[in-house]
Amino acid sequence: MKEEYGLFVWPCSVILAEYVWQQRLRFYGISVVELGAGTSLPGLVAAKVGADVTLTDSANRLEVLDNMRSVCDLNNLKCKVIGLTWGVWDESIFSLHPKIILGADVLYDTTAFDDLFATVKFLLESSPQSVFITTYHNRSGHHLIEFLMMKWGLKCVKLLDGFSFLPSYKAAGLSGNIQLAEIALSCESPDQR
Repeated sequence: MKEEYGLFVWPCSVILAEYVWQQRLRFYGISVVELGAGTSLPGLVAAKVGADVTLTDSANRLEVLDNMRSVCDLNNLKCKVIGLTWGVWDESIFSLHPKIILGADVLYDTTAFDDLFATVKFLLESSPQSVFITTYHNRSGHHLIEFLMMKWGLKCVKLLDGFSFLPSYKAAGLSGNIQLAEIALSCESPDQR
């Protein structure tokens, strides 16, 4: 994936940021990690509403990581920024124990899906009752996502049309078949979360 893709605000980011805003009480005072953050819009909104946010992107995408730091500074936010490459088990991942993991449009490259889901599962296991909230373009149906969730011992606890909660004036400039999913470990029941 080209580095500049991490320097563009994608529609999935706008939708996930709006969801964070609408669910802001849920985010106040908790630990949040945004995977593949790029321009970091959802993570920045989470930080603005009081979450302790760690923004991550691939460790070898230095321009993107530098941009994330600059955006935090411009918004007077104290987010941690770390390089975290999906499927790579270096020391940075072991210190993370998020209650909520965010990922906007991280389901774009099928060759990276297993690394992404392995990382998500590790983070969910490191913090009991945590959840992964992701928005994605439903390019080929939800079947591949369902297969990967089963493969990695995860389950979808909420699935929404990304435009169903977006105010019309915000939706006007966006397009696509965008879904929002909340994903948890399949061994947890809803009352455990």
